[in-house]
Amino acid sequence: MPCRVHLCLLVMSEPTTSRVELRHLRSFQAVARLKSFTKAASVLAITQPALSRTIRQLEDILEVTLLDRSTRHVELTGAGQTLLDHVERSLAELDRGIAAARRESTIRLGFSWLLPDPWAQDTVTRFERATGTTVDLVRIDDPLTAVQQGQVEIALVRGPVRIPGLRVVHLFDEPRVAVCSVRSALAKTAQLAWRDVPRWPLVVNTISGTTGPWSWPANEGPTAVVETTNFDEWIESVAADRGIGVVPEVAMRRNIHPAVRFIPLRDAPPIPVALVFRPHVHETMLRHFVDIALTPEDARS
Repeated sequence: MPCRVHLCLLVMSEPTTSRVELRHLRSFQAVARLKSFTKAASVLAITQPALSRTIRQLEDILEVTLLDRSTRHVELTGAGQTLLDHVERSLAELDRGIAAARRESTIRLGFSWLLPDPWAQDTVTRFERATGTTVDLVRIDDPLTAVQQGQVEIALVRGPVRIPGLRVVHLFDEPRVAVCSVRSALAKTAQLAWRDVPRWPLVVNTISGTTGPWSWPANEGPTAVVETTNFDEWIESVAADRGIGVVPEVAMRRNIHPAVRFIPLRDAPPIPVALVFRPHVHETMLRHFVDIALTPEDARS
């Protein structure tokens, strides 16, 4: 007979438990801790009537009164205190599990060359600390195609993006500088005007380069173009004095090649820098990454 009662209780309790949702427990915990529906609603970012309905639903499901609302401050009933003890332990364990799972998750940030500094280091560090998610940095010649094909979740791209179906978030603009071989006649030039760049053969990275004949109005760009398809080919062609190149100013702060020299450019249009990703793919995680990327470190306080 006791065995039958025990089985009966299990059968009866199962549908009751399945009707209790996480929102019920989070709401109950907040009200129980703060002893106020008003304060709990503010913390949970919901309206007080919605919170009251949620607590009432939980009491109806469990068929017990959890909170004594007759006094000025909300107080726990005996049943409420018993439930709170279990809820606190269960939610704490759940939060630890979620944090552990996030530590195992990653997003891949694709880039073609030289991530901007200190933006990249700051953004990746803050995102990993805030979420527990690891950011894998993936050097790839064509980051836009990598995003389209799902090889990376998000990519940093310089220059205009004209591919439909991708979401583009502008971050900032980078100044341009010219780069030439140390053997070039330009190597001792203190400054170069943007309008004078087309007078020299221009080395272009056709896959992910930021400057090419398309950077000038029709019939105003360089007539001699040396085409390459990746950064290594591009920098070696410049070092070999086959032409000059134009790159973001960040390259001046890196020792990218001992056989090239950088020349400041006057009146050059800046290079737009953006994050590109597919909409509705890892949406919450990528939205968080973009929010951090758009917020300077000194603006977080």
